[in-house]
Amino acid sequence: MMRPAARVGDRVRQVRRLLAAEGAAGVNRRVRVRLAEALVPPGSSGLTVSEEEVDRASAVVAGAVPAPEPLAWRPGEPMRVSWVCTPPAPGSGGHTTMFRLVSALEQAGHLCELYLRDRHGWSVDQHRDIIRAHWPEVRAGIHDLADGIADSHAVVATGWESAYDVLGSPARGRRCYLVQDLEPMFYPAGSAALLAEATYDFGMHGLTAGPWLAERLRTDHGMTADHFDFGCDLEVYRPREDEPAVPRDGIAYYCRPGTPRRAHELALLALTRFARLHPDVPIHCYGTVVADLPFPAIQHGRLTPVELGALYRRCVAGLVLSATNVSLVPLEMLAAGCVPVVNDAPQHRAVLDNPQVHYATPTPRDLSEALADLVRRPLPAIEQRARAAADSVDDVGWDRAGVQVEQALLRVVAAAVPVEAGPAPAVHDNSEEEVPCTSLTH
Repeated sequence: MMRPAARVGDRVRQVRRLLAAEGAAGVNRRVRVRLAEALVPPGSSGLTVSEEEVDRASAVVAGAVPAPEPLAWRPGEPMRVSWVCTPPAPGSGGHTTMFRLVSALEQAGHLCELYLRDRHGWSVDQHRDIIRAHWPEVRAGIHDLADGIADSHAVVATGWESAYDVLGSPARGRRCYLVQDLEPMFYPAGSAALLAEATYDFGMHGLTAGPWLAERLRTDHGMTADHFDFGCDLEVYRPREDEPAVPRDGIAYYCRPGTPRRAHELALLALTRFARLHPDVPIHCYGTVVADLPFPAIQHGRLTPVELGALYRRCVAGLVLSATNVSLVPLEMLAAGCVPVVNDAPQHRAVLDNPQVHYATPTPRDLSEALADLVRRPLPAIEQRARAAADSVDDVGWDRAGVQVEQALLRVVAAAVPVEAGPAPAVHDNSEEEVPCTSLTH
């Protein structure tokens, strides 16, 4: 057995080697990781679904518990749609897309309710204040999922954890599933990945962000699915006449070190190489502030959409990586005339079939050279490419996505329920003005 003094000596020598190789910042990173691991409770599974939630859903899948009946609906009347989701944080991209769809349904005259799956002890009033402040266009009622889901024409899960709650709920209504990415890919091979993948076999109807996800769900799981097209808030991102014209001279990087699918480490390798070869080109990082970047950068932290638009309009190009479904960022960059460099992948080309996107093999050298190819062009060529990028998405708004989701839900609800005569079913009073049903098909 090694003596304690020998173990201490080995540890000291290890720290010295790490300091020489990685510096104080590298050693600090290792210490933070070890401390975080030590804070995990002994025996903690790390799962975000409970045994009870899994059991309820499994009973429905096995036929031990009958699936709830659909709610009667007549063509021409508003649908009532319940959305089950985690509470949003300000700026959450996935929630913003969902709320755009909720708002589109409400503007078309349908009635929406939100059921929040809180696991951190916040009150529903706190979440309601956040939603009303950051997504004021949403008029849906906001409820605690723990109090149950009301009968609806469609009950929509919005993530794999909420799929267990939606399937296991006794609420009447057709089960649907808003899928914005392949969530099993967010995890290493293990329990969470398996439980997430199982939800695609729950028999729900998929509403997917882009066609690639819909095709994967049909092919791999036999799931019925409709997709909606990605959109962009053109009023926010496209060039503004009232903004002073400045020469484009920078690179924008969407920095998400806590989200593995955004390939932060690969981006750092590419940007480190780029910065070494092009030290005169400013690199703008936004999203998460990183304490020890290996290259000089301007760190903006979290930016509002308006601030992001202004940043993109100053930059020649942007680096946006994703190991799964493509994000909304490339479209927003294009609208601002900032050319996105995106890791080449079939799912990205399926969604972003745009000649102005600069695809590159996901290696540090290729990504760095793609950025360099864009910034070392003469200024007139840079401005010409910026105009072409903005023009390429001049008609890519969010209206089409709202219509696509509405039409998909109408088909699903109509196919699931018998047509009945008589009065329309009662709806929740949201204590807010309801929009009359003026159009169901646009």
